[in-house]
Amino acid sequence: MSEQRRKRQEARVAKPVTFSLSRKHLIWAGIIAFLVIAYSGSWYYSNHRYDNFAKCLSAKGAKMYGAYWCPHCADQKREFGASFRYVNYVECAIKGSREMTPACKAAGVQHYPSWQFSNGTPLVEAVFPLQELSEKTGCSLP
Repeated sequence: MSEQRRKRQEARVAKPVTFSLSRKHLIWAGIIAFLVIAYSGSWYYSNHRYDNFAKCLSAKGAKMYGAYWCPHCADQKREFGASFRYVNYVECAIKGSREMTPACKAAGVQHYPSWQFSNGTPLVEAVFPLQELSEKTGCSLP
């Protein structure tokens, strides 16, 4: 019996050490990969879901006037998320001051945010829900 035992021990010691992924490891790697892909897809969708809506607003002539220091402007921008970059936006504040740019003075902006929905229409001073912007412009929400 001790001879057989010695041979088994020698066989174990002599075996080369190899790395092999077990089925369990592969399953966990697949689950993690799926979660990462699902999260990134969800993040992209939530941050870019209004891209076409914002592009439509700009195409229809809607324009938002705002100031970088205005909290209501920040609220309006937040509703669009990353899609706000497609909104026709005019910054009215000169960086480092509360003075208004000449373009905003010429447009008649007095409060922020102000929206103009087509050429020649009067400015409307408000933070609009996206649904209301959709109704005013005819642009459909996703």
